[in-house]
Amino acid sequence: MRLPLLALLTRGPAHGYELKQDLEKLLGAAYSQPNVGQIYVTLGRLEKSGLIAGEDVEQSGRPNKRTYRLTEAGHEAVLAWFDETNDEPRVRDEFFMKIALAPESGLADPIDLINRQRRHYLRTMRDLSKLAASEDRDNKVSQLLIEGAMLHLQADLDWLERCQEELE
Repeated sequence: MRLPLLALLTRGPAHGYELKQDLEKLLGAAYSQPNVGQIYVTLGRLEKSGLIAGEDVEQSGRPNKRTYRLTEAGHEAVLAWFDETNDEPRVRDEFFMKIALAPESGLADPIDLINRQRRHYLRTMRDLSKLAASEDRDNKVSQLLIEGAMLHLQADLDWLERCQEELE
């Protein structure tokens, strides 16, 4: 949540609820909606670390609102984030650990685990398909997010098939 908020603040000062709405609009319903409390906690931490600066803005008849702007250090952090690659190999996959340890523990059958996980992935794909059909077609970011999730699920289904072939 830290770096996406910093990236949004590159456009200019904003308050927490504005940032929440911007994320929701950009990412659509496919992405889990950020909790406004989590956003404000994150903004507080970013401010303490010097990546953003907050300022209270008076409002007539309402409590002050706090707006945040990016500092130079925050700007550098966003640039570094965009510059780095994302290399997250799934060698520490928790599901794979279940398959590997099921026979050792005697508490679960690996094939049953695979079939249960396969059903879960297929349900998730159906839900994403429905979401894609209901989502705003003009929101390309949201559509790409859904498509990427479905492609990952398809790869996971292929991998489950491979696991089952090896274990049977």
